[in-house]
Amino acid sequence: MLPNEFRCYLVTKDDNGNVAGQFTTRRLDELPEGEVLIRVAYSSLNYKDALAAKGHPGVNKVFPHIPGVDAAGTVAQSGVYEFVAGDPVIVTGFDMGANRWGGYAEYIRVPHDWIVPLPQDLNLPEAMVLGTAGFTAGLCIDALESHDVLPERGEIVVSGASGGVGSMAVAILAKLGYRVVAVTGKPSAHDYLRSLGAAEVVGRDALDDSSGKPLLSGRWAGGVDTVGGKMLASMIRATRHSGCIAACGMAGGTDLPLTVYPFILRAVALTGVDAAWCRLSLRHETWARLAGNWKLDCLDKMAQFIPFEDLPPKFDEILAGRITGRVAVTIGG
Repeated sequence: MLPNEFRCYLVTKDDNGNVAGQFTTRRLDELPEGEVLIRVAYSSLNYKDALAAKGHPGVNKVFPHIPGVDAAGTVAQSGVYEFVAGDPVIVTGFDMGANRWGGYAEYIRVPHDWIVPLPQDLNLPEAMVLGTAGFTAGLCIDALESHDVLPERGEIVVSGASGGVGSMAVAILAKLGYRVVAVTGKPSAHDYLRSLGAAEVVGRDALDDSSGKPLLSGRWAGGVDTVGGKMLASMIRATRHSGCIAACGMAGGTDLPLTVYPFILRAVALTGVDAAWCRLSLRHETWARLAGNWKLDCLDKMAQFIPFEDLPPKFDEILAGRITGRVAVTIGG
């Protein structure tokens, strides 16, 4: 029997523009429309979630709001034949946790085509250690492979390597046999990144070239950039012929100060990666690979699990860059 109410972390905004978040209960019939009701067992913490929790207008403009772009749990009620009560499922991205109530709640209701059945070789906690971060890393690696950037081509550079997407990319690439150079501004994360398989760990200054040269000495066969800005520009200028950079972040800025030289003289490809609105077929394929030949043995050391009530202080921590790896949130367990 379904409850009348559910617990959630609700973000509100008053008439003076003041944003506040608190744990509260809401009625089940207040959930947005959708064919499938899911009892949430686990969620995770992403940079976007912290922005939503602070009421960032670039993430959500509708209040009251429940953040959480990730959720893993079991179907509680279904209006479509593809899912039945008890099915273990994953939901990441789309508009969940942005302009639609998200995963920081005991229940979510979503359209059926947002849902991925939990792959057979993955459990619910593992799915949320991966979450949007692991899924995004997987899309980046798929982009590299699609451009024939394979292990034998040479070194792969990963920026923002101590973060969620970066650390997942380092670990998966290393598992697949790539020589990975991890870039991080956290000296304390060097040993962690080596334990994930990074062959070399360097500071941000290694990708902070301000010479203004349109091309740099070609070192990288490809890369995964989670930062953007000048760091992304330096990566592109130092990529070898026919290489590919997969870009998925902009914490370092939205400007891209470079010329067309890398693209027309070295045939470098810059591929943008968006995990939120990724087409459904690629979404299913990527999750299957994350549970299959890409599955990591080190997932347990890549995340800290916290109870739901310990979530709010983590928003400031992730926004300040003080979190290494992943944070998974136990909601229903």
